[in-house]
Amino acid sequence: EPGFPAEKSSPVPQKKYRVLVGVTGSVAALKLPLLITELLKIPGLEVKVVTTERAKHFYNAQEIPVILYSDEDEWQLWKGRSDPVLHIELRRWADLMVVAPLDANTLAKLANGICDNLLTCVIRAWDLSKPLLFCPAMNTAMWEHPITARQVEQLKAFGYTEIPCVVKKLVCGDEGQ
Repeated sequence: EPGFPAEKSSPVPQKKYRVLVGVTGSVAALKLPLLITELLKIPGLEVKVVTTERAKHFYNAQEIPVILYSDEDEWQLWKGRSDPVLHIELRRWADLMVVAPLDANTLAKLANGICDNLLTCVIRAWDLSKPLLFCPAMNTAMWEHPITARQVEQLKAFGYTEIPCVVKKLVCGDEGQ
């Protein structure tokens, strides 16, 4: 507690806050190691990652110091009727979900209810009483396509929170959102 000396702090352990990070196939996925490193600096935060197969192209899994789940894990975990279903277990585990980056392809899937991989299944099963933040990241031309605004609005209508794009020089050399 602010203003209290350390020796007077409560011996009661503080509840961990559980954050599930979703990462998709945008080139911005190369920042996943940095994102996880920064999140882990927050006291009391526990982090797990769900990745799409395309996102794996942009980062080195060895640089991710937390549990990393992908489609393969979903299918290896479930063998029979009484076994846990990973996308449901992850949804139950998390207090908050952040999808960073959210590529154009996965944005379209989510806006239309398609759940064809571990990440989209977690989101389709998401408990809407818990926060879900999404960080769109795509080429400016894709961002400016008229369907993108409709898809972002659909996610917001589900109750998800958009973390807006920034204007910068993109990896491809273009400048824009």
